[in-house]
Amino acid sequence: MDEGRASPGNAGGNFSGPDRIKRLDKPRRKGVMDKKRFPLALGLASMVLGLVTIPAPGAAATRARASAVCELSLNSISATGAHQGQRIKATTPPTAGVTSQAPDKFAPGMTRLSGSWMSESLIPYSMLHQGKVVIGSTMYAASWEQYAADESVHLGRVGGGWDSFTFFEESRYDEGAKPGAVARRHEYGLRSDGALARWRISDKGWVAAGTYPGFAAVKTMALISQTRTYDTFLANTRGGALYTIRIPVTNPMKPIVTRVRASTWQAFDTLIAERCGQYGTLLLGIDKHTSSAYLYAVGHANGTATVIQSLGKVPNVHTAPVYFRSTGVPWATPPLNGD
Repeated sequence: MDEGRASPGNAGGNFSGPDRIKRLDKPRRKGVMDKKRFPLALGLASMVLGLVTIPAPGAAATRARASAVCELSLNSISATGAHQGQRIKATTPPTAGVTSQAPDKFAPGMTRLSGSWMSESLIPYSMLHQGKVVIGSTMYAASWEQYAADESVHLGRVGGGWDSFTFFEESRYDEGAKPGAVARRHEYGLRSDGALARWRISDKGWVAAGTYPGFAAVKTMALISQTRTYDTFLANTRGGALYTIRIPVTNPMKPIVTRVRASTWQAFDTLIAERCGQYGTLLLGIDKHTSSAYLYAVGHANGTATVIQSLGKVPNVHTAPVYFRSTGVPWATPPLNGD
């Protein structure tokens, strides 16, 4: 994977992307409450001063620091089709909470990929969970409502052609209801041939917004930063390197690839990232082959000068074939800020 700007290549290729749809999400109900979270969804990372230290930009010069004990919400779909959730806390050593399970949400062994899920409280007492999954070659918008009379999963077809994808994630950036606020949604997908695709999403559907080659060495990725003008992913390669991939929202799509580490990161099949403090990221790396997970506090992205503090192995992390991050609704949850 070359550093710097990726070459444009063929923006179309032989990509068979998702069908256009009118709406991806279950409509937000009147009277939604955003603060309550149930065990499968942590939403905003919890921060308590004093333990994990995330360096600020230019920390070597300024020594400015934002200290926080952070958490992330690790969710998964089990081999039996259960929706599972577990809180991972950046204590020393790291700790994992009890795994909660919502059984029989999906057909056993059928879900191949999942992006991040959102959770929000509904009046009077239920909790809506929604995300996207790939079952076979088809992507679906999935949702289910905990504590409701009907807790079954509702699937809405997004589109086919996803059998060649190894990863996907949506970035939802929303500054809320205020003058001049910006809100946007972009979906990203990594194909097995190394092409990284992007779409803009609105209530009217999906619009292709660029496809770039050159990422065949990438094993997996995690979204670590969302701003008005760009999204940034942290990616590990099969050779062990670690990179940031910053993608400006402008057209044409021109990813900026920067090396963070040269080796030792090849074991992780899944990366889960959550905001930690004012500048940093709490990163969980999962090795499915050894059923082990390791937690890191990552400073603001700065190439090979990026500070990465190993917090150690996380005990008792639940096993699953498909892991993903759970978070809150974007208008009530601060965006990821790792770059």
